[in-house]
Amino acid sequence: MSTDDDQAGVLTAPAPSAAGPADLPADGPALRDWLGDMLLIRTFEETADGLALRGKVPGGMHPAIGQEAVAVGIARGLRDGDVVAGTHRSHHHALAKHLPPDAVMAELYGKRDGANGGRGGSMHLADFDRGLWGTNGIVGAGLGIALGGALGSSILRNGSVAVGLFGDGGANTGRTWEFVNLAAVWNLPLVVVCENNLYAVETASKSVTGGTSVAERAAGFGLPSHQVDGQDVLAVQVAVRAAADRARSGAGPTFLEMLTYRYKGHNSGEVVRYRTEDEVLQWRSSRDPVERFSARLTDAGLLTPEQLTDLADRARRTIDHAVTVAEESPWPDPSTAAGNVSAWSDSQGYTR
Repeated sequence: MSTDDDQAGVLTAPAPSAAGPADLPADGPALRDWLGDMLLIRTFEETADGLALRGKVPGGMHPAIGQEAVAVGIARGLRDGDVVAGTHRSHHHALAKHLPPDAVMAELYGKRDGANGGRGGSMHLADFDRGLWGTNGIVGAGLGIALGGALGSSILRNGSVAVGLFGDGGANTGRTWEFVNLAAVWNLPLVVVCENNLYAVETASKSVTGGTSVAERAAGFGLPSHQVDGQDVLAVQVAVRAAADRARSGAGPTFLEMLTYRYKGHNSGEVVRYRTEDEVLQWRSSRDPVERFSARLTDAGLLTPEQLTDLADRARRTIDHAVTVAEESPWPDPSTAAGNVSAWSDSQGYTR
């Protein structure tokens, strides 16, 4: 990893072909759990995408197929008590934070047994107990929620770290850099993550983003910044662990740009005309995060074909059960529509 003196370093793990047992931690069961999470996310997203095309998921849905390593690497780089605030494309982060797949799928359906009672849907998932401080349909706004979490940690001195996510589209909104500036000024325990999948809706980020990278912009705020191979779960985990440890020590925020790729369109059902099929195929064939990680584990003697099959079968059964739960869950009671609204009147009649 580049040091804090390097304001725009590049952080990557060895290429899969060069990886050997020494490149991986020795804990095979733990690493197989990481792979299991990635397979679960991939299976969930592919299934949910198909369900959305059949009209089962109300509202917009934004699959993160191809971005599994970012979510799992972030989650595995954090400690219990650390929090994450995501974007409109964040099913993978919810599942990596171990929200129950049954609850996430039911939430997509808008059902009562959903993670948020059917009120949030695909873009607004939250589970404070598991450290997911909400995903957000407003571009770039989730970083502000994470900033608040980092401020709270600083005030309470509880040792927790917040991770705030935004995409390459959010990198070109003013609020994002206001949040980064405030985190820098107050030296908050925040890890700022740009999950750059190269396209903001239908616009290639390189066509609307000045400079050579998003990460280099953080130097203007005095933050150490790194580009990370977002298709390598180990590279992501190493980067996030280092940034979180740095924040926990009182050294302040770090900026990470995760270079990743979404295989599907911006939303389910989108007709993609802004990139070629060859481009997608190239990413799938040479940089797929699930295949790369499973190959590295296999080459290191930490994964057998039977274990890989078992992980994939387990993911399939789990998601099939989640669909059954979502289908059978009742709709929310309309009389509860005003519940969980944070507004009340005090003794003087003021509404807050």
